[in-house]
Amino acid sequence: MQTTRLEDEVVGLFDEMRDRLLRYLLCLGVQLHDGEEIVQESFLLLFQHLQRGKSRENLRGWLFGVVRNLALKVHRENRASARRFQFDQPLARLPSDRDANPEQEMSDRQRQERLWAVVRALPEQDQVCLFLRAEGLRYRDIGNMLGISLGSVAASLARSLGKLSRADGGIR
Repeated sequence: MQTTRLEDEVVGLFDEMRDRLLRYLLCLGVQLHDGEEIVQESFLLLFQHLQRGKSRENLRGWLFGVVRNLALKVHRENRASARRFQFDQPLARLPSDRDANPEQEMSDRQRQERLWAVVRALPEQDQVCLFLRAEGLRYRDIGNMLGISLGSVAASLARSLGKLSRADGGIR
């Protein structure tokens, strides 16, 4: 009975987190097929973790940490084909407003491209902090995952958001 409840819990988390984790891995430069394997492996590790009675604190943050570590392992194994951390622009495109006129759509597209150029120009750690915060992780969890202080996370995010705000002509 315990295993069934545990399996249901892990499957529920899988349904909730799969796409978010896969998006994160794609942003880290992991190929789609490797990303899918990493996500599956991370949930197997989660099941084993919970089965051994280990901590249940912040399982979502735990999963992001595990997939990041597995991605780093894949990068080390495939060093020749590894590429620098990048956000994947097509994943980030927002659906256009069907009622928008062509001028507004062009303006929106240009704004989005300008902001993505700023994100791509950020140092890797700032990009990772920004992405993890956008996924809803707390500063403390981001710091723990990246091995940096809470102050470093806050400074990174403030710096990144400041650059994005300036590129966007101030706050909208």
